[in-house]
Amino acid sequence: MHDHENSERLASYADVLASELPDSWTSAYHPPEHKDNLADLADRIWDLDLVAESLAQNPLQQAAVLSRSDGAQLAVLHRHDERDGFLIAAVAPRELPDEAYRDIREPNGIALTDDPFLGAEQVADDLLARYDIALAQARHNAAQGVQPSQANRVVLTWQPDGGLAASPVGEKAASVLAANGFVRDSAGIYRLNGDDTLTQARAVQKTGQQLDVLGIDTALQHPSGRIAPTASPAVAPRAPAAHASATRTR
Repeated sequence: MHDHENSERLASYADVLASELPDSWTSAYHPPEHKDNLADLADRIWDLDLVAESLAQNPLQQAAVLSRSDGAQLAVLHRHDERDGFLIAAVAPRELPDEAYRDIREPNGIALTDDPFLGAEQVADDLLARYDIALAQARHNAAQGVQPSQANRVVLTWQPDGGLAASPVGEKAASVLAANGFVRDSAGIYRLNGDDTLTQARAVQKTGQQLDVLGIDTALQHPSGRIAPTASPAVAPRAPAAHASATRTR
């Protein structure tokens, strides 16, 4: 059953948060009935860490979207770990091509205090600065038609069964992948199954962190759009967590 008290709390929090952020922001609340809007939003959440891990365990049921006049958007979500406060994540513009996001570090979301005034300070001092940099880079790539370098980069590609395939893989990267549950198949491709989305999310998060230490970027790639395992109760709604130099590829 829909929890109206929590819905009102989320919508109210987002309204105040929008009014306190730098520049001009508006807030729109999406209840569970807005299934198409929520599916589109979950598809565009630009995060491979805290928020992605939350979504892997709890498909998006409601959200508030903060929008700025230049097209920037932030998604405010409930926390599901029995802590007070909310989560907030950057939202990737739908109009940019897939290639624009390559080699750009994810502007991963953050946890917010349940005080929206303090929350606005957190967003302005942390997430918003990183989001603006990532947005500028993605828009520049789109405008210039930049084809980013593939050097020192491991691409994780979603498979139809919800698993991930990794390539290209050098010796150092292969060791990290194998240590985190990726299995090399007969064609030399390292694969991670998606039977347990939480385990998968944590494996990708650790992989990204360990590869970053080695100076190797991690990119998630979705061949037919940003369609990581989605909206059924047993499957993660979007990309799992991967800290470090992960990049968003739609």
